[in-house]
Amino acid sequence: MARGIETKCLHLEEEEGYSSNYGALSYPIYQTATYAHPGVGKSTGYDYSRLQNPTREHLEKVVATLENGIDALAFSTGMAAIAMLMELFAPGDHLIVDADLYGGSIRLFNNISEKNGITFSHIDCCKEDVESYVRGNTKAIYVETPTNPMMNVTDIEKISGIARKHHLLLIVDNTFLTPYFQNPLDLGADIVVHSGTKYLGGHNDTLAGFLVTNREDIREKFRFLIKTTGAGLAPFDSWLILRGIKTLGIRMEKSQQNAAAIANWLQEQKAVTKVIYPGLPTHPGYETMKKQARGFGAMITFQLESREFALAVLEKVRMIKFAESLGGVETLITYPTTQTHADVPKEIRERNGITESTLRLSVGIEDVKDLLEELDKVFREIEGKLHG
Repeated sequence: MARGIETKCLHLEEEEGYSSNYGALSYPIYQTATYAHPGVGKSTGYDYSRLQNPTREHLEKVVATLENGIDALAFSTGMAAIAMLMELFAPGDHLIVDADLYGGSIRLFNNISEKNGITFSHIDCCKEDVESYVRGNTKAIYVETPTNPMMNVTDIEKISGIARKHHLLLIVDNTFLTPYFQNPLDLGADIVVHSGTKYLGGHNDTLAGFLVTNREDIREKFRFLIKTTGAGLAPFDSWLILRGIKTLGIRMEKSQQNAAAIANWLQEQKAVTKVIYPGLPTHPGYETMKKQARGFGAMITFQLESREFALAVLEKVRMIKFAESLGGVETLITYPTTQTHADVPKEIRERNGITESTLRLSVGIEDVKDLLEELDKVFREIEGKLHG
């Protein structure tokens, strides 16, 4: 009988029992760079921590289990994971990527990958005819769903059908929903990307990234590449992510519950011109989300009536923190124009819908009444000042 995902966050079936690690409930931190061997050909299973470390290995098994993959690799950051992912491709290769992606991904593709001879078609994967962009040298389709920050939702099964037809890789960044709410490999993806810094860690206290696959050929390439490039996650950081994953389920449920309440509140505010949250029935991707995910997440993007109003919100919030990143227990509000998407050209930001009045909210696990009270107070103060 298959175990529930909440249980998978806590237990690996093959490592259960009192004898494992002396009965320790918290997996040990193996803070070592190298390992001694009893003799030639008598390895302990570990050689050098750039190749593998017991703490990192345990974390990778947990993440692979959560995503229903055969292997997961843990990296020093989410961008380190994506940078190594791009080593699958060679000069002359072409990728179809979603136009609305995390700014760091766009920066990597435009400034590093293109320099290395890889070309990209940046398209709206949830609206455009993706298949029409496939070329003879196309190797992969890369999407986020929902996207960062405009919350566009792509039908993973539909895109996977196109990928299979043309023998392309389908890569899905699942950071916003996590394996608790969505499993892209089950929907036809070949590779799943995570910024483990976000919901998997969940406490804004460490950086991490993951690549997960259900294909043996890709697994072998990844293992060779991580050994060669050396971007594996350190033991202590692996332990922090393991600790965070234990509460992933209850954090995701509470954050989502809070986000739904805040999204509904924002819709009622005169100063808010648009609320983008996949859990609202008015969201164009709502039905797709219900089909391919078990939840809607806790990320909200909203547009305000003016740049002045947006900047005033950022200055006046107190319990809600004006900070980059997302997915932690604390509620954070972010200004994509100068933070997550600062390196994205203005014309591209505006084409994607990111303006100087756009704010992104990562809803945490505080008492939702306190969050709404603070937002109401801030909005009333700004409206009184701007509109007298």
